[in-house]
Amino acid sequence: MLTLQEISDRLEIQDLMVRYAHAVDTREWTLFKELFTEDAVIDYTAFGGPRGTVDEVTSFLALTLPLFSATQHLVANCAVTLDGDRATARTMCHNPMAVTDSESVLVCGLWYVDTLVRTPDGWRLRERSEDKAYSAVLNPQPPDEHS
Repeated sequence: MLTLQEISDRLEIQDLMVRYAHAVDTREWTLFKELFTEDAVIDYTAFGGPRGTVDEVTSFLALTLPLFSATQHLVANCAVTLDGDRATARTMCHNPMAVTDSESVLVCGLWYVDTLVRTPDGWRLRERSEDKAYSAVLNPQPPDEHS
């Protein structure tokens, strides 16, 4: 049976995952940075991105996300393991991204693999990496007028 503290911790961590998705999809970089510890390491190399500090990864995202007219990070199945003021989590993500000036949609499936710590400001991500499940480009073709 979970204690009230464990229930609270799990809900706070799940909320952190949703706030992360919201920050990336709305490109709210101040919020994005608040979700991590100052010494956090983010590893996006599974999809060809960088491994670096929060500032380095924020710069990368701010530079590359304008390639997409819209993104959605749909997070689910957040498996959390608590250990006092530390936790690990593995969270599923389905991420469609509409390519700007195109009919194409890049679709990525992944799991976020996280190490989290409790801070005076709540739970924060200390390490984040991605396990790639799939990626595909969907490109709807207009009907052939000669068919």
